[in-house]
Amino acid sequence: MVKHNNVVPNGHFRKHWQNYVRTWFNQPARKTRRRIARQKKAVKIFPRPTAGPLRPVVHGQTLKYNMKVRAGRGFTLEELKAAGIPKKLAPTIGIAVDHRRKNRSLEGFQSNVQRLKTFKAKLVVFPRRTRKFKSGDSAPEELATATQVQGDYMPIVREKPAVELVKVTEEMKAFKAYDKLRLERTNQRHIGARQKRAAEAEKEEKK
Repeated sequence: MVKHNNVVPNGHFRKHWQNYVRTWFNQPARKTRRRIARQKKAVKIFPRPTAGPLRPVVHGQTLKYNMKVRAGRGFTLEELKAAGIPKKLAPTIGIAVDHRRKNRSLEGFQSNVQRLKTFKAKLVVFPRRTRKFKSGDSAPEELATATQVQGDYMPIVREKPAVELVKVTEEMKAFKAYDKLRLERTNQRHIGARQKRAAEAEKEEKK
């Protein structure tokens, strides 16, 4: 017997679940379709690399990601100029250009210029028309041995920080880090007052 003034149980649980569920049985066929599309694209863009144009090495935005390097949108006009590549020629030989990007650090600028020079040294330029060679095109011997680069070309590798192992000395054991931090924090807090006191004492001496 139900006691008190409760709601009468009235649950409707049969909601035709099979009409709302989402299945992914097409995934294996999609995988095949994507692979065939990649193969067709590689044939279409031959002899260019399958990964697309060369991208610069840039640091991520914001404090969370700025210690990591990644591929940027394109090389700056200054980087291209330093590497000796005209800005209008760059897109035609597989180099991405971004005229809006600015160089914020000398190290990043130099690394990207070196990246461009390495790419330029390895570059094989095919003639637009077969057997009609122009200045800047590679020699026929180079063209005969050239192959299409599959996957990432000149991939970006993060440098692993080097760890130096040292033997713990007695002096290191005796050092009290917490006390040192407290002392330096106190010195920093009182530096203004101490300088003022020293200046007043010097003035008194002169009198």
